[in-house]
Formats: sequence, structure tokens, C-alpha cells
Amino acid sequence: MNLLHVDASVLGDHSVSRKVSAAIVARLRAANPDVSITHRDLAAQPLGHLTGGHLAALQGAEPGPHLQDDVAAGRAALDEFLAADVVVVGAPMYNFTLPSQLKAWIDRLLIAGKTFRYSAAGPEGLAGGKRVIVAVSRGGLYGPGSPNAAAEHVESYLRTVFGFIGVTDLEFVAADGIQISPEHRERALQGALQSAGELRAA
Repeated sequence: MNLLHVDASVLGDHSVSRKVSAAIVARLRAANPDVSITHRDLAAQPLGHLTGGHLAALQGAEPGPHLQDDVAAGRAALDEFLAADVVVVGAPMYNFTLPSQLKAWIDRLLIAGKTFRYSAAGPEGLAGGKRVIVAVSRGGLYGPGSPNAAAEHVESYLRTVFGFIGVTDLEFVAADGIQISPEHRERALQGALQSAGELRAA
């Protein structure tokens, strides 16, 4: 089994999403000792944001010298994703949505002809068959039924993105309200870690 572990938080050891994503990976590693794990840290090694040059390269144009390394890094990120059976993503909420580093990674995955295609019947996902588990951390309370649920644009966005490319085995482990108080942060973290430890093995 190939597992791709992606983190996006800029907070390092202080990050809740990193702690929860690591617990998810540990759970899966314990249940599948032969798993091969690739870790991509988007805060330590961010991908560049899309430019016209990137889009031209996707259409077959030769990237300029200033873009060659970044285009190659984007292709490597796509290859990692396509090769993975399981993808674990640490996705903190920043200002109601996901970090720009994570968005830049997603922009390298949604490639026509690779992870989706358009047909007469509409778009068709080509990246199905994967299990994707997302560790979400949010400063306030944004879960279903909460007063702020309409302002939540991490889980809702990722459900749309991964569904668009054909991923139907999608799970979320959330730590909510981590900025309300130190006590609430600890309760939310422990609850998410417990949920991570109870995930199905395969």
C-alpha cells in the first residue's frame, strides 16, 4: 500500500492538524506494516502558485528557465498523488478557507486528462479508487448545524475537489474550536486523536 501524507500548516510543532494527520498515519501504519509512506510538507517546500506559464506548460509549451524546476515539482506532486492508494491531508482553516500552500498543491492535481476529463455527459473523475482522509483543524465552531456552518470553506471545498476527480472514499477528522480556550483546544485535539485511532484499518 502506498500512502501519501500531506501537511500544510505553517505552525510546525504547534499545529493541531499536523498532530492529527500524524496520528492518522500512525494508525494506518500500525494496521499495515508494509505501507510505503511519502510525506510532503507544503509549508517547508511550497509549490508555486499557478501562472500563465504553468498553464502553457500543461498544454505542451516548454517552460521558461525560471519555471522549469517548479513545473517539474508540480509534475512530481501529481505523480505522488496518482501513485497513492491512501492520501492523508492535514488541512487547517485559515481565514475561513484552506492555506494557500494547500490550494497550490490542489491546483497541480486537477489536470484534465490526468485526474478528470470532460465528456458529453459532463466531467468524469479519473482518480477514483483512492481513500482520502483529511485532518481538519478550525479555530471556531463551524461543524454542521453550528451558527457559522455557512462560513466553513475547507471541508466543503475539499469534498467538491476530491469528488470532482472521482474520489468517493473520503473521510474527515475534525478538531473544532481550538482557539476558543486552551481547555477547549485540548479537548478538541484529544477527541480528534481518538477518532484517528478508531479509523478503519484499510
